[in-house]
Formats: sequence, C-alpha cells, structure tokens
Amino acid sequence: MGFPILSAIVLLPILAGVVMLFLPPKNHKLIYSFALAIALVTFLLSIVVYVGFDATGETFQFVEKYDWLPQLGISYHVGVDGIAAPLVLLTGVVIFTGVIISQRIDDRPREFFAFLFLLASGVFGVFVALDLFALFFFYEIAVFPMYLLIALWGWKQAREYAAMKLTLYLFIGSVIALVGVLAMYFNSGLNTFDFLALQNANFSPEFQKLWFPFVFFGFAVLGGIFPFHNWSPVGHVAAPTAVSMFHAGVLMKLGAFAALRVGIMLMPEGAQFHMWWILLLTLVNVVYGAFIAMTQTDFKFMIGYSSVSHMGLVAMGLATLNHDGLVGASIQMVSHGVMTALFFAVVGMIYDQAHTRQIPELGGMMKIMPFAGIAFIIGGLVSMGMPGFSGFVAEFPIFMGVWRDTPWIAIIAAISIAVTAAYILRAVGKVFFGELPAALEGHMHDIKISEKLALGILCVIMIAIGIFPGVIVPMVEHGVEAVLALVGGA
Repeated sequence: MGFPILSAIVLLPILAGVVMLFLPPKNHKLIYSFALAIALVTFLLSIVVYVGFDATGETFQFVEKYDWLPQLGISYHVGVDGIAAPLVLLTGVVIFTGVIISQRIDDRPREFFAFLFLLASGVFGVFVALDLFALFFFYEIAVFPMYLLIALWGWKQAREYAAMKLTLYLFIGSVIALVGVLAMYFNSGLNTFDFLALQNANFSPEFQKLWFPFVFFGFAVLGGIFPFHNWSPVGHVAAPTAVSMFHAGVLMKLGAFAALRVGIMLMPEGAQFHMWWILLLTLVNVVYGAFIAMTQTDFKFMIGYSSVSHMGLVAMGLATLNHDGLVGASIQMVSHGVMTALFFAVVGMIYDQAHTRQIPELGGMMKIMPFAGIAFIIGGLVSMGMPGFSGFVAEFPIFMGVWRDTPWIAIIAAISIAVTAAYILRAVGKVFFGELPAALEGHMHDIKISEKLALGILCVIMIAIGIFPGVIVPMVEHGVEAVLALVGGA
C-alpha cells in the first residue's frame, strides 16, 4: 500500500482545525494564513486523486481498509470510484476558494475556520467511505458544524431559525436513512457494514421495495428533493458566504451521492420499482424551483431556489437509471457545485460593500467590479446550460436519459431552461449594468486580487469541462458502468 492519500485528505482538515484552536485568537493574519495553507494542501491532494484515477482500472481505487470494530463488522474502509473522485476534487476546490474569500471574517476567525475544516472532513469522509457505518459517522460530522457556522456567523435576521431548521431536517433524514441501513445490516446476515460485501447480499425484492424509500429519501433530504427542500433556500441565505458556498456547492451533493451509493447501488430492484414516482417529484423540483427563483427580489434567495431547481436535475438523472441520465447527474453535481459556489461568492462580495441583497437596490456593478461581473455572467451561462460550458455537458445527457423512457417529462422539465435564462438575465441586467444607485456612491470598490483568483479558479473549471468534456466524462462513465451492472441498465 502506498501513501494513504484519502486518509490524509479526510484527516488533515480536522487535525488543522484542532491546531487552529491553539493559535493566538487576536492574530487574525496568522489564523487566516494557516487556514489558507491547509486549504491549499487539501486542494492539491484532491487534484492528485483526480489526476491519478485510472478510468480503465479497478472500480474503486486508492483503497485503504483497517478493522475498526470487527465484532460489529465495522471497518475504516475508504476508496473512490469514477463518481466520487470528481466530488473529492470539487470539495477541495470549494474549501480552498471559500477560505480565500473569507479574509474579512473578523469575529472569532479561529473558531470559524476550525468548524469549516471539521465540515470539510465530514464531506470528504462521506465521498470516500466504503463502510456504511463510517459513511454515517462522517455524514453526521458534516451536518453538525453547519448549525454552529450559521447560528454564530450567519445573517442576524434569520440565522437561528435557519440553523435549527436545517439541522432538524437533516438529522431527521439521516435517522430515517439509518433505520434502512440497519435493516440491511441485519437482513444480510453478513454481520458487516462493508459496502462491497453488502453489494453481494442478494436482498429479496420484497425487502428492497419496502426499505428503499427509507434510505433514498433519508439521504435525498440533504439533496433538496421535493417536498423536503424548504430548509435549503433559507439555509443558503442565512449562512456566511464561505458556508453558503460549501452548503450549496458541496453539502447538497452528499445527499444525492449517498442516495445513489447506499440506496440505488445496494437495493437496485427497489430503485427500479419506486423510481417512476420519484421521477415525478424531481420534475416538481426542476420546474417549481426555477419559477420560485424568478419571483425573488433577494439576490441570495434567487440563487438558493436556483439550487433547488438544479439539484432537481441531479435527482432526475439518477431516477432514469440509465447510462445517459446517470452520467449527466454525476457531472451536474460537479458543475452545479462549482457554479453555485461562484454565485454565492459574488453575491457575498457585493453584500459586504453594499449591505443589501435586494436586486432593485443594486446596479452598475460592472463598472465597480468588472471581474466579478464577468465571473457571474459565466456562471449564468453555465446555469442556462449554454454549449461550451459545464452546464451543457451535464444537462444534455440528463434530458437524453429522461427522454428515452418518458419524453413528456423531459419536455415539461425543459420549461426550466427558459425560466432560468429569464431570471439570470434579469439579475445580470439589473445588478451589473445600468446606473450605480446614489445610495451606493462612494461605498463600492473593486474586489481584491485574492478574490479574483478564487473566482478565476471556479470559472476555469466550468469552461474547461465545457470545452474539454474528456477531462471528466470517461472517469464518470467508469463509475456509472458499475452502477448499471447492478441495476441492469442499458
């Protein structure tokens, strides 16, 4: 076994968070520099995993396994497939760019970054876990810091309500999923939580039909699936900028990823039985989320409901259970993660100076911060699914996958494309063009070079995937093949 790189990625942020608590609390420059260094190292390690993944090799790579509680069949078993490896890189990107734009955090920055790194460790752990107990262990680690980060550093008008609502929804969902996992553990008779062993447990069709909804919806709550989505927009809005980036960019992907990994891959017959009506729920996500986003005057709420719509496309792709839909959903998780992180970063940069998120009260930002304006427009083109950007590479296969079996759902879902274009273009026109409001004269200035770097990294990824889809598609297809082998897709 070589260097345990996945363990390093998972454990480094949490160890750094502990060390950070011993730094001088008033030395903000030292705290920020240390956080930035750790985030950079984590980002570089995630790049190594992504680049080192062999799209023609074993299904799971960089595998590590150690007995944890062998009496209960619990092990520390980690590895990545072609679906998880891009999500590990996504997490590395978002934690690095999130720390970059958090330089203005002056209220207990030591504790803020410590909790942010604890959150990152939990997210990394879920994406690499090949033991269901370990997956739940890291899942709960990822949820817990969100409450504190929002309740202590969030928007004062809504932070306590948003933090409690988010936490209750996600904990209730995880408990429901845990009940389903325990049912699999006891029904298998294997005395193990190991994912690879449970793949061969041959659960009966009746068992799968009964327990699949528990596991799928328990996790899909975090993915924002309708009707369990309404914790998400208010959570986005109340969170500080870096946490909003992590929340929408990465945390929501945990729900979709775990629903795929634990629900679809371990109970494929249950998935085939239930997916027809789950597909209908995802249609509501996609269209309803887009229309609600269009009605918003709060810039951050608009992006929050946009996330509900775009995460609906992820769930819709998963629900097709075919090659095109699953490939599109997997790429959409990455594309949406980068796009939404960029959106919330730009909104945060504007709010820090304007002290308002109301779209009618903004204008002329392109003259003040042109780089941020261009970055937002690139994100908008991704959101609209324009060719040449990552959104098209992700969304086109999803619609193809849906069309194969249910063309009418694809046609209705396509309404969201036009609605998305409407609210994105309206926001771009009102916020970035036109005249700067008199109330903001003298209060606005260009963003920092470090913030431009963060936005530039996110833009490059979205453009690179759009122009060179080969950087991600073969890897994702390699992971999807393993899913199709289980569900019998074509």
